[in-house]
Amino acid sequence: MTKTFRMLAATVAFSAMAFAAQAQEKVTIGLAVANLQADFFNQIKESVEKAAKEQGIEVVTVDAKGDSATQVSQIQDLITRQVKALIYIPAGATAATVPVKAAKEAKIPVVTVDRNPEGAPGDTFIATDSVAAAKELGDYVCKVSGGKGTLAVIQGQLGTTPEQDRDKGFAEAMKACPGIKEAGRQASNAWMQDEGFAIAQDMLQRNPTINIFFGRADALALGAAQAAKVGGISDAIIVGFDGDRAGLEAVKAGTLKATMTQQTQGMGRLALKSALELIKGEKPPAEQLQPATLTTADNAEAFIKEHP
Repeated sequence: MTKTFRMLAATVAFSAMAFAAQAQEKVTIGLAVANLQADFFNQIKESVEKAAKEQGIEVVTVDAKGDSATQVSQIQDLITRQVKALIYIPAGATAATVPVKAAKEAKIPVVTVDRNPEGAPGDTFIATDSVAAAKELGDYVCKVSGGKGTLAVIQGQLGTTPEQDRDKGFAEAMKACPGIKEAGRQASNAWMQDEGFAIAQDMLQRNPTINIFFGRADALALGAAQAAKVGGISDAIIVGFDGDRAGLEAVKAGTLKATMTQQTQGMGRLALKSALELIKGEKPPAEQLQPATLTTADNAEAFIKEHP
């Protein structure tokens, strides 16, 4: 064997070892999303995947399309693939604890985003401080309505963290605004616009005096706006929550009076950062609540151009 050949063989062997070591170090993270039809969840997905790509991390994304049973099966598959960490946005309150318990049994750390299963929380929970944000929104509604009106609430999925927290915060604001009377409330199943339209239309038929709608998500508020337009109500105060793309455009156009813009891009980056910390054995805070921004026609354009 010549000296040149031996050097070449050694180089090839070293390269193979380096490649093998690099392959072993490759980090794969599972991202289980509730429903990618919702812009809020889609923005988190985009943010996680973009940040991961920049760091050479593989992300396996699954979409439950709003179905808890589907999500349980999807996460079981991610566990079988031996992902190093799981970023989990529960599809609903039903069976939400199952994936967390299964992942922890497999010693896979869990970052829960937006919704935290009661009784089986993630190793860290990332969400908007919806209580504070909804109270700020409620205070705004009280101000712009002159403290008087008939309110209808279109709820999100009952039992989920954002629904519970938004209800609590808005209720606090309404206690200080007794001139606004709640005429009724009804829950949606998937926080979608068509549900918002059907629910709002039914509410208006039962009580035509309703002139304020709080849709717990922008999509629900947009459905209410559509119902108000069909019903010939031009002066209704309609507010949403999320600051998703369609919601921001509607606020800019005056279709919605206001929304609360969540830091979806920031939450996605924080979720990935927290997952990597957990993989390393570090312990991020158990709860990482982020502020939201009251968004009206005055500041919607800035968020349309660059979402936080």
